[in-house]
Amino acid sequence: MHRTVRDSSIRYAVIALAALALTAQQQAFAQTRAASKEQVRRGEYLVNYGGCNDCHTPKTMTPQGPVADKSRLLSGHPADSQLPAVPPGVIGPTQWGAITNNDLTAWVGPWGTSFAANLTPDQDTGLGRWTADQFIKTMRTGKHFGAGRPVLPPMPWYDVAVLNDADLKAVFAYLQSLKPIRNAVPQPIPPK
Repeated sequence: MHRTVRDSSIRYAVIALAALALTAQQQAFAQTRAASKEQVRRGEYLVNYGGCNDCHTPKTMTPQGPVADKSRLLSGHPADSQLPAVPPGVIGPTQWGAITNNDLTAWVGPWGTSFAANLTPDQDTGLGRWTADQFIKTMRTGKHFGAGRPVLPPMPWYDVAVLNDADLKAVFAYLQSLKPIRNAVPQPIPPK
């Protein structure tokens, strides 16, 4: 009987320790989730302040001019959008430095034609397979994944690069919280 009491005491102690560990784990998870919500809110603030929707969200034309299409938030240049031909001699050292389409998602300049990227977490056409580290490296270097092709104008990556890691992670967390939108943005077109 003495052994049974001791075994029961050990069992109760193990159960109590497990319950304490589980409670601590649940509290840590709740704090992490709350921090993530705060991080997403911070990212949304930075994206809005930084004007990311100006180029990365397709527009609808209204009597007041182009307005961001909330149903395609940050999905980049529409894959099915046709661009008009650029008249010869419009872009040059003594001419215009850049022109854009009506919804500001495609730009033509001395660098060629650039298209605003799909920033939604779509796995195949957006940032769905990216990591926060890849995003930060891209924003710091101005090159895709930190080593690929250049991020082209008008993307002000050099301005975004001055954000600290916490802010860049917050921007990435917000982008990952968006509704994924399948939209295969065209690749840049080199200058002629």
